[in-house]
Amino acid sequence: MAVQQDTGPLAQVVADHSGVVMEIRITGSPAPATTPGQSGGNRWTVTAELLAVTADGTVTRGAADVLIAGGDGWEKAQAGQVVRTTGTLREVRDGQAQAALLSASSGPVVLASQPDVRQSASELKHSFSAATRWLPPDAAGLLQGMVTGDTSALPESLKTDMKTTGMTHLTAVSGANCSLVLGGFILLARSLRLSRPLAAIIAAGGLMGFVAMVGPDPSVMRAAVMGAVGLAALVGGLRGRSLTFLCVAAAILLLLDPTMAANVGFLLSVLATLGIVLLASRVASWIPSRVPRWVAAGVAVPFSAQLLCGPVIVALQPQFTPFALIANVVAGPLVAPVTIVGTIAVPLAALAPGLAVVPVAVAGGCAAAVAAVARFFAALPGATMPWAEGPSGVAAMVLCSGVSVTLLWMVLKPEPVLARTMTLHAGVVRFLERVSERRHGRLDICKESSGRKHQWLLPRTPGPRTPGRTTSAGAMPTRPP
Repeated sequence: MAVQQDTGPLAQVVADHSGVVMEIRITGSPAPATTPGQSGGNRWTVTAELLAVTADGTVTRGAADVLIAGGDGWEKAQAGQVVRTTGTLREVRDGQAQAALLSASSGPVVLASQPDVRQSASELKHSFSAATRWLPPDAAGLLQGMVTGDTSALPESLKTDMKTTGMTHLTAVSGANCSLVLGGFILLARSLRLSRPLAAIIAAGGLMGFVAMVGPDPSVMRAAVMGAVGLAALVGGLRGRSLTFLCVAAAILLLLDPTMAANVGFLLSVLATLGIVLLASRVASWIPSRVPRWVAAGVAVPFSAQLLCGPVIVALQPQFTPFALIANVVAGPLVAPVTIVGTIAVPLAALAPGLAVVPVAVAGGCAAAVAAVARFFAALPGATMPWAEGPSGVAAMVLCSGVSVTLLWMVLKPEPVLARTMTLHAGVVRFLERVSERRHGRLDICKESSGRKHQWLLPRTPGPRTPGRTTSAGAMPTRPP
């Protein structure tokens, strides 16, 4: 569904669908388009900021964000460049933050290049991509996606298998990666015996650099803001406030960019974090103590996230992936080495490519294992099953999630289940006994009253009479014969 912006410098031009000449500043990194262009060549998309637009001989200047879709030449665009191009302005789709979509009919003509941190991040991504070329295609593509957020080298078949097994969130940088990076910097600072405020400053700086390198994806921004709020609370001595941190992070992001409310990735990210905050520790406590805690957490975290994300996923794509939980549990321990070791390899790939071989090999091996897990479970029979569409499908998934939690609790906690079952059984028995007693008591009263009634209806038979005595209580005395 396309949406036309009612205000702004591009409103009238978008409504006319006329050819324009635009002067823009590149603000993002080029990404491959989902569909090829009309001429059969590759298409690229990149975000930019409007500087000036010329339409029908009229020059209009103003501030607006635009999304550029172009062919050859646009893959070389870098953040901070001021370029001129031609094309046709169109409406954006529902939920997109840009004011318009420019279908470029020509390549970018660079007018100037301004210093931009995103340009440095783009150069780091290119250096890291070059350092991973010797890896197999699955490992190289997935490693770049999980570390720098660049999914251009990810094979389409692997992307499909990751989607089939419910592991799509691992194909690009997500909130989990930000949490791992933040935790890694904190542990590094504390291992050097730095004070808590200094460790917080180092961790915040490292997280900002990581987000700048990856790009302001909604899930990454949500995790970064939540990490910053949690870091501030940690410095202030507050702990155990994960739900508060999540609410504050979500509120801040929505205030800064209300269009995130319509972003599915942002919604799934918040729901996954909410599930982890509310359920993960409780589910992990159900697992017997003889199981290592890291194994328990590795099972509880993806299970809790899947429970809350499941209804939204089936609403977007009505299918059920029965192996999603076990695939994420198996691949979970491999995510941390890929993220941390791969992040270490990024600056090494730019400064000393020879030193980056070892961390790239380690992170690439773990990424290859993640890809192997996805391909294995995607090849199993019944990897995807149809699901009901619309509200009925969402309600069914909510019910399925509730049943799953109940069954898991019954399996992992048989003693409380047995005790509560016996308590419930005793309560039912007492209730039935009381009902039975009341029923029998009413039957006895009815029988007694019925017997008295029938006694008055029976005919009296003459018998011996005793002078001066009464025949029954309250009866008149009889006369002597």
